[in-house]
Amino acid sequence: MILGVHHPALAVPDLERALEFFCGVLGFAVVMEADLPPGLMETPFAIERAGCKVRMLAKGGSQLELFEFEAPLPADPERPVNRIGITHYAVASDDPPADYQKLADAGVRFNTALQGEAPRRWCYGRDPFGNVIEILEAAEAPAA
Repeated sequence: MILGVHHPALAVPDLERALEFFCGVLGFAVVMEADLPPGLMETPFAIERAGCKVRMLAKGGSQLELFEFEAPLPADPERPVNRIGITHYAVASDDPPADYQKLADAGVRFNTALQGEAPRRWCYGRDPFGNVIEILEAAEAPAA
């Protein structure tokens, strides 16, 4: 039986810069590291030149996997959220105003100021890599 979602994964153009953001700013910790040589993942990923660096991150009950591919396709930094596929990732916050400012200082471009009223405030923006990120107010961590 399916137990739940284990992790989303993001392809990033610069793994070290991504680790600075996800670990240094958002507070995740690296829990797994792998450098996959070309040839190993072409069939599983169904792409050519799939050599990559991989880092699994964790914080609380959440995990996030980062990939830096040797031959990435160009990103669309303004990819519309109504395009089929994953639209965004959300981070839970117990202090949305402080986290909004912290993320803005770290390069997140927000579409608007915080929306809604406590305890249900939220907003969307773009992380330093063009992915849509949401701050979502949560008084406590999501239940497992």
